[in-house]
Amino acid sequence: MADRGTEPRPSRILVAVDGSEYAKKAVNLGLALCKVLTAELIVFHAIPVPRYSFTQADSGASFPLAQYFASARQEAQGLVDAVVTLAKGRGIGATGLVAEPTYSVVEAIIHAAVVHNVDLIIVGSRGLSGFKKLLLGSVSAGVVNHAHCSVLVAR
Repeated sequence: MADRGTEPRPSRILVAVDGSEYAKKAVNLGLALCKVLTAELIVFHAIPVPRYSFTQADSGASFPLAQYFASARQEAQGLVDAVVTLAKGRGIGATGLVAEPTYSVVEAIIHAAVVHNVDLIIVGSRGLSGFKKLLLGSVSAGVVNHAHCSVLVAR
């Protein structure tokens, strides 16, 4: 059994947010761990590229992707900023990151963790859409299977 004094302690923790209830649980875990470990928090959101075309029900006209991305960026920045503000209010060093639109949220989370030298990733066990998970696979499972560091999944 390893001596507790020599076990590595995370100094930089990335928490992925998407506005879901499980992401809020991940945030709460991240804040608590950062406080206890005096670790830095990185709050991360990846904007998913839609896998289908938007149409207006009445006219059948396409919804402009530029409008979707602008709205998604604004919403993502709001989610990230709210957590960063909460963390700083608790005396936790925090940075917010919003990734460019991506086809793979899993890859975006893993890439951000590598680039920012993260020791621990915290994700919610489910995101905003249960049905989407059936089609695309679980983000949390993908992160657990492919991350270079430890992953904590919040339920």
